Amino acid sequence: MPNTYAWTFPTLTAYPEYASQTDVVYTVHWILTGDDGNGHTGSVYGTQALAYVAGSPFTPYAQLTEAQVQGWVVDAMGPTQVAALEANIDGQIQQQITPTNVNLPPPWSAQPAQA
Repeated sequence: MPNTYAWTFPTLTAYPEYASQTDVVYTVHWILTGDDGNGHTGSVYGTQALAYVAGSPFTPYAQLTEAQVQGWVVDAMGPTQVAALEANIDGQIQQQITPTNVNLPPPWSAQPAQA
């Protein structure tokens, strides 16, 4: 089963006033999470700058939707960057499924009792 991905946007940074508009979002803080459906997850986070051009269509802040903001972020990033983020998450998930390294206690330290 292929991994599924979900965007969340915990914070939107806005200018209180810009180009005769109020609460103009110019930075979106995002988290992209992936899930393989078997309990393995990965995530990446960052920010995406946006530019509002005076006179362009404007959605008042209170009317913004998560889908609209996701569209802005994905469009601003472009498909290559989105694919790279998903590949990063895929790698995190694969590392959980098939670890390439493990952290072990020193052999001289007390070991937990075996059941």
